[in-house]
Amino acid sequence: MTKALPKTAKAVVIGGGIIGCSTAYHLGKLGWTDTVLLERKKLTSGTTFHAAGLVGQLRTSANITQLLGYSVDLYKRLETETGLGTGWKMNGGLRLACNEERWTEVKRQATTAQSFGLEMQLLTPQEAFDLWPLMTIDDLVGAAFLPTDGQANPSDITQALAKGARISGVSIFEDTEVLDLDIDKGKIRAVMTAEGRIECERVVVCAGQWTRAFAARFGVNVPLVSVEHQYTITESFGVPSNLPTLRDPDRLTYYKEEVGGIVMGGYEPNPIAWAKDGIPQGFHYTLLDSNFEHFEQIMEQALGRVPALENVGVKQLLNGPESFTPDGNFILGEAPELKNFFVGAGFNAFGIASAGGAGMALAEWVAKGEPPYDLWPVDIRRFGRPHFDTDWVRTRTLEAYGKHYTMAWPFEEHSSGRPCRKSPLYDRLKAQGACFGEKLGWERPNWFADLFANEEPKDIYSYARQNWFEAAGREHKAVREAAVIFDQTSFAKFVLKGSDAEAALSWMASNDVARPVGSLIYTQMLNDRGGIECDLTVARITENEYYIVTGTGFATHDFDWIARNIPAGMHAELVDVTSAYCVLSLMGPNSRAVLEKVTGSDVSNAAFPFGRVRTIGISGCPVRALRITYVGELGYELHIPVEYATTVYDVLMAAGGEFGLVNAGYRAIESCRLEKGYRAWGSDIGPDHTPVEAGLGWAVKIRKNIPFRGREAIERQLKEGVKKRLACFIPDDPDTVLLGRETIYRDGKRVGWLSSGGFGYTLGKAIGYGYVRNAGGVTEDFILSGSYELDVARERIPCKVSLAPLYDPGMARVKA
Repeated sequence: MTKALPKTAKAVVIGGGIIGCSTAYHLGKLGWTDTVLLERKKLTSGTTFHAAGLVGQLRTSANITQLLGYSVDLYKRLETETGLGTGWKMNGGLRLACNEERWTEVKRQATTAQSFGLEMQLLTPQEAFDLWPLMTIDDLVGAAFLPTDGQANPSDITQALAKGARISGVSIFEDTEVLDLDIDKGKIRAVMTAEGRIECERVVVCAGQWTRAFAARFGVNVPLVSVEHQYTITESFGVPSNLPTLRDPDRLTYYKEEVGGIVMGGYEPNPIAWAKDGIPQGFHYTLLDSNFEHFEQIMEQALGRVPALENVGVKQLLNGPESFTPDGNFILGEAPELKNFFVGAGFNAFGIASAGGAGMALAEWVAKGEPPYDLWPVDIRRFGRPHFDTDWVRTRTLEAYGKHYTMAWPFEEHSSGRPCRKSPLYDRLKAQGACFGEKLGWERPNWFADLFANEEPKDIYSYARQNWFEAAGREHKAVREAAVIFDQTSFAKFVLKGSDAEAALSWMASNDVARPVGSLIYTQMLNDRGGIECDLTVARITENEYYIVTGTGFATHDFDWIARNIPAGMHAELVDVTSAYCVLSLMGPNSRAVLEKVTGSDVSNAAFPFGRVRTIGISGCPVRALRITYVGELGYELHIPVEYATTVYDVLMAAGGEFGLVNAGYRAIESCRLEKGYRAWGSDIGPDHTPVEAGLGWAVKIRKNIPFRGREAIERQLKEGVKKRLACFIPDDPDTVLLGRETIYRDGKRVGWLSSGGFGYTLGKAIGYGYVRNAGGVTEDFILSGSYELDVARERIPCKVSLAPLYDPGMARVKA
């Protein structure tokens, strides 16, 4: 007897692949036994059934690495729990390096693995051959081996997860297509299927490559597209079952053992997009026609590594489309456009490795309203306006696919889909030698070439000093000694307005925003654990209006956080005004002198002190000037209506010549902020770090009897102490290149890793920031009493530690 579709459910999961089944499994474990999973055809019949099944763990994010590690732990125990085989084998994973640059990358990856608590062994070519004797090693420089990596059977794992979900009480229905959602006034009421209606408040869409089109029907943007992906399965030729998985990125290929043969695939530089006009009806358990001509480039590379493949029969060249994303990371979380609409999709051909942890995290997000830890690299809110255009998404995604195995250079920029969003000054700056980077579609000047010296405004990537190092140094020097203009138009800018604006913002902000009109406040917004969800600047424009400025990449995230946390019943409206204003940051000791030449307003320190906002006039243009800095010098952010932007820029540059005013870019900003000790959200601070841990307790209104979200957690930490604290590390060797994720050693014991790193030109030294961790507690004395080293590409480098800013700790220059 077929089980009847329930009339109600606590949550409905749409999609019966490995991600959907993992999410349902974990919801069941959390006690959500009235969860329903709906699959339009059969479990695994979308893309899961043709996944290759390699399971690697290491990523550039500690938390994503932790998430993948959870997958491994789950797959180890799942067969015992459910009685169903999963094909899981912890046979380890090898990664090859065939040139010195790749070897540097691999050594840095080994340091990252060590930082995150993974064992990654560096091997000689012969040691790699001993583990994988089918390959030639004539071109090998070295290899890395992760013993806890492995492989699994995707369909078997999915069925085991589905059984585990059923054991917990979750209901699973195959051949049940979701036709629509019933949404009333922005609230999900029910899921509509061909078999009936299920009332529910939460929907979790794990529909793979179908997710974008389905979500778009309800105004939700999920930036992914389908791309063809091929791999070959050979006949058995005596390959041992314990052979590790192998990744040979310089040859763009991967390998795993299967039934005595080999599975071999790769990531070609010229991928083929699929289903540009939509996925055909009835597409399930379906493969595409094999494209031998296109796969030939991968096969040629493979034969150079595994010559035996030339004489082995091929069972199948499998061509299965999969969903890929513009940045190569998958997509998790609650959609900012629709409350209680959750997404788990876009897994870029590593869905099997991710599924266990992704399902766990997504289930917790659904059940508890937040993920178990900071998942910003995969958060759906990392996307923005350009990602609504499918053509743009496809263009960028194909580039990301083609880079899957290429060198992961520090500071590497994408080139496709550009330019997209441009400041009014774009053409002027380009003519003056700007080398642009891109963030959330915005073109932003990273550095300026000296055109008179025939410098080319083009990045040349390296793990050593990159070609822009000297140019950024010139701009840094101008920041410290003269004046510069940074075009920071890409800043996200919001207006919070209404009779309850102050009350609403006071609840969300950890600093005191109930200050007089004209005040400028740096503040965080915290979650209930005291973790930093937003890091931004708030200007009080009128009694009932605030102007909020945050980082370019956080536009969607921060708008969503603020909008969702306005207390119910309060009259406060949030509006995104990003596109209305150009931002010119005038910074440096001569910045006031430049400003005085172009405005009749009194901009003296007495009339316009640090931490204030004023409207001033420049050549007939109304300019909202914010006295603030992110480079540690006297400075002003000039927020200008876009129609006035070029006029103000030209006037400033003409007036600034005698004061040494020059253009500068984001590379100089980064260098200056490292010297000054300013924190960067997404690396140094985030939802897993509190202001107390980050050294930002001074920006919390704990001495005032004002309630705010996260206050109890901060009070508890101040009373009980913390187990980690952010500190600054300065290597003794000035030639050290710090990039972030280098391991921190205190008195020979691993205590953390760098969250960010770079070079301070004023100091002439590399600078890194990272959290020192200790289960017994971390105090100032604990940090300063230790002897420190940094592991950089598996080499220990002695370093000094500091808790005070390295540059102008007394803020004299900022407040001049």
